[in-house]
Amino acid sequence: MDHKEKALWYFNRRFHCSQAVLAAFADDCGITEHQALMLGSCFGSGMRKGEVCGACTGALMVLGLLYGYDDPAVSKDKGRADEVNDMMMERFSERCGSYLCNVILDCDISTSEGVKHARDNRLFTEICPKAVETAVDILENIIEEMDDRLPPDDGMDSGPVP
Repeated sequence: MDHKEKALWYFNRRFHCSQAVLAAFADDCGITEHQALMLGSCFGSGMRKGEVCGACTGALMVLGLLYGYDDPAVSKDKGRADEVNDMMMERFSERCGSYLCNVILDCDISTSEGVKHARDNRLFTEICPKAVETAVDILENIIEEMDDRLPPDDGMDSGPVP
């Protein structure tokens, strides 16, 4: 399965959008799918408040694992993390109309009435899978762009975090 198929496979089995996106890239990030599903489990539905879409936060977790930093003194690493974060947020917002769940779904899913409206109008099954696909597509593009720019990995990492 490719990333998009895997993400939709998870999403269609009732995992949150954040879990679906992160789990689809687990191998790429050097974590297990189990770890990805656990890590992403509290980021769905805009952290249950209709805020930043879980598909977007799942993608940001992937980018953090791939291009993040563990030493704040290394400004180029922090700058790279900030850059991929901005790329993801801007592109996701451009393609989905926003990066906020409530705006994407056009209802307030932080309320029981809003969740009922979203379910009754099939927003979770019609709009959310498209957001998952969009996040995966943007992620793949960013990864490709970054791989074209970054020097090959020398196999050395900065070691464990103290």
